[in-house]
Amino acid sequence: MHHFSYKNGEYHCENVPLAQIAEDVGTPFYCYSHATLLRHFTVFDEAFSEIEHIVCFAVKANSNLAVLSLLGKAGGGADIVSGGELFRALSAGISPDKIVYAGVGKTREEIRQALNVGVMMFNVESSQELLTIDAVSAQVGVKARVALRVNPNVDAKTHPYISTGLKENKFGIGFDTAIEEYRLAAGLKNVEVVGIHKHIGSQITQVAPFVDALEKTLGLVAQLKDDGIPIRYIDMGGGLGITYKDETPPQPKELAEQIAPMLKGTGCCVVFEPGRVIAGNSGALVTRVLYTKTNDAKSFIIVDAAMNDMARPSLYGSYQGIVPVNESALGYKKVSADVVGPICETGDFLAKDRVLPAFKQGELLSVMSAGAYGFTMSSNYNSRCRVPEILVNGDRYDVVRERETYEDLVRGESIPDYLS
Repeated sequence: MHHFSYKNGEYHCENVPLAQIAEDVGTPFYCYSHATLLRHFTVFDEAFSEIEHIVCFAVKANSNLAVLSLLGKAGGGADIVSGGELFRALSAGISPDKIVYAGVGKTREEIRQALNVGVMMFNVESSQELLTIDAVSAQVGVKARVALRVNPNVDAKTHPYISTGLKENKFGIGFDTAIEEYRLAAGLKNVEVVGIHKHIGSQITQVAPFVDALEKTLGLVAQLKDDGIPIRYIDMGGGLGITYKDETPPQPKELAEQIAPMLKGTGCCVVFEPGRVIAGNSGALVTRVLYTKTNDAKSFIIVDAAMNDMARPSLYGSYQGIVPVNESALGYKKVSADVVGPICETGDFLAKDRVLPAFKQGELLSVMSAGAYGFTMSSNYNSRCRVPEILVNGDRYDVVRERETYEDLVRGESIPDYLS
């Protein structure tokens, strides 16, 4: 569920009309609902109340400081994949002992930064990374807590770009070599083996892949125990899907009913890394119609948001719901149209062949389910300024990231003397 709805003919986020925000800050902009973020986190967290666990929000889904702070104050930690995400999590007040560090390409400097602040653990993806962590830990003078990310070769039944648990994916260590890799880790002087990690993909809409992957993982945990390598943390990863159009993903409670009984007897603390399921439906991208046109029976609605603002439709062919901000537009004649932006690319679209009201120039549209992998994937392509982010809480809103300026576009650049 989310806290976006029509009130008195206008689309609101909680109790604030989106048209009011558009008038104040301009378009396009991202808008997040405080109530939705908090509810989604709480529902997920409470679903697993019967087992020892920690919910580490996937920062890559939405890295705004206000969002991270909100979730941190609710008791959440952070799942990070870069030094920049570590900096953001710490800046938002999240304790280092609630931060897990994943990612296949950690640099030595990023590892050093994480060791210095004392993150909960590194999720290690290869033997070379493991040896690098050991070497950097020796230099820093601390022992690194690690979990090895194992690849269970389970099909998550999701888009191939966001499937991470198959043999052909770049992530993790194969099950056939996992015991050998754990023995290597256990023998290193500057590493402490504390956990096991698996993550099979994103936008998963069935429980079965989670169950299959966990069964394999628990079998490996038992083997490691017999081998004298006890595991304290089982990191389940994330990946639970949301409704964009007509998907019917399981609720966190349904997932918990299947996997919590499997985890109860392990004596381990379970780490979850949800991102999209917390933030996805908490946000919208609000944009204004610039022009409309029809070419050879093909209709286009040209808006001021573009693929640099919201990459998912162009990158994945994803579906994002589109809602008129003025409710009266629902009564307009319907047309089949592409919703496109100003970018000089044919791939610049937010929707293709979508049946929509025949919007008029100047009207506002709300692109839904944009709270995850929206702003975080945005860019300055075509030298476009990145848009502001707004957080609504009840009847107030705050600009939690200002719109970039042209000066921001060239900050850090310079022209050599010989070109002056």
